[in-house]
Amino acid sequence: MSGPRDFDFLHGDWAVVNRRRTDFLDPGSRWEEFPGTSRCWPLFDGAANIDEIDLPHLGAKGATLRLFDRAAERWSLHWTASRSGTLFPPVTGRFEGGRGVFYGDDLHDGKGVRVRFVWADTSATGAHWEQAFSLDGGESWVTNWTMDFSRSSGTLGR
Repeated sequence: MSGPRDFDFLHGDWAVVNRRRTDFLDPGSRWEEFPGTSRCWPLFDGAANIDEIDLPHLGAKGATLRLFDRAAERWSLHWTASRSGTLFPPVTGRFEGGRGVFYGDDLHDGKGVRVRFVWADTSATGAHWEQAFSLDGGESWVTNWTMDFSRSSGTLGR
C-alpha cells in the first residue's frame, strides 16, 4: 500500500545518467545519453517533496513537486521545465511492492498522449525512473526517457 513516506529514498543529492530517445514517439529512434545532477528535499514530514534536476547537456533544468493525497492514498507528480516555465499536467499513482507507477494525459508535438512514469529499484544508494508515451490509450507504450540515479559521493538521503 502506498504511503506518505514512499519517496523518502529520493531525498538528498544524486548523480543521474539520462537516456532519451531522439523522437519520443518513435520506438525505432536512437537513444542519446547524458549526465545530470538532482537534489530532492522533503516537505510536510515526507508527504510531499520537491526536486530540481540540472541537465547541462540540454541547457535546462526541471523540477518536480510530489504530493501525497492521504484520503485517496495516491501521489500526484507535477513537472515543470526551465525552458517553458509552465506546469505540465500531473501524473498520479501509487507504490505497490516497491514499484511506483503513475499515469496522466498530456500533449506531445500537438498529439494527445497517455503518459506513464515508473519508479523501480529504489534504495538509499540508487533508483531507476522511466517515462513512456502511448498514442492508443495505453494499449502500447514507447519508453522514451530513463534515468538511473546514484548517490553523489559522500551524500545520503536527508
